Amino acid sequence: MPKAQETAVYTHGHHESVLRSHTWRTAANSAAYLLGSLKPHMRILDIGCGPGTITADLAALVPDGHVTGVDRAEDVLEQARATAADRGLTNVDFAVADVHALDHPDDSFCVVHAHQVLQHVGDPVQALREMRRVTKPGGYVAVRDSDYSAMIWYPASPGMDDWQDLYRRVARANGGEPDAGRRLKSWALAAGFTDITATSATWTFSSPQERAWWSGLWADRTLASAYAERATGGGHATPEQLRAVSQAWRDWGRQEDGWFAVLHGEILCRKDT
Repeated sequence: MPKAQETAVYTHGHHESVLRSHTWRTAANSAAYLLGSLKPHMRILDIGCGPGTITADLAALVPDGHVTGVDRAEDVLEQARATAADRGLTNVDFAVADVHALDHPDDSFCVVHAHQVLQHVGDPVQALREMRRVTKPGGYVAVRDSDYSAMIWYPASPGMDDWQDLYRRVARANGGEPDAGRRLKSWALAAGFTDITATSATWTFSSPQERAWWSGLWADRTLASAYAERATGGGHATPEQLRAVSQAWRDWGRQEDGWFAVLHGEILCRKDT
């Protein structure tokens, strides 16, 4: 079993402002590129499952199969188990795991899925090798990650420019790659995949409700999450600078013509038979 990498830490943590975003995610809005390949009998491994909303959706889509959700953080798995229980799902379980060294035999799963994971890991190529190893021949590895440099918004805002620059610096200092979306195909090739379908998709926030929600969670995350602690503790920003960035988010959210788009890279890799 390959040795786990310990060179990256999860930039966001699991503050309420982070989970506010994570629990909004569904298979439909976060894994649409995968859904057409699912069959009712499939066994799925969902890596970095967080609070389990996507995991539960996947379990509902494979009623004759099984889904295992794994995450590095034990505390968030309790919320994932509650999510599955609330939906009455019996074909899902959860465990702590490190994607660099998965505790599963070769050829165990029909699909291995990871949403917004590789941007936070120490060795994304090794992670993809592990995902490939535990996938059955003919099965799929499905990965989706955002790309922070490609996020765009209107109206222009120097404070939002400061946020984008600061986030990328903090994420890289933590050992991650915030512009992962554009790199997924390259990493998959390096991991040994030859059958790769690379696509992209966006989340867009523009209505008053969407702007209020998206700006509010980032304004709160900037001041109160693990990201805020790592920004100040790592010397990347002062508390005053974080307050200015947080206010810039709130100001943008109040703009009637406000618009924000998040670009995601996606890869659907079929393991050779």
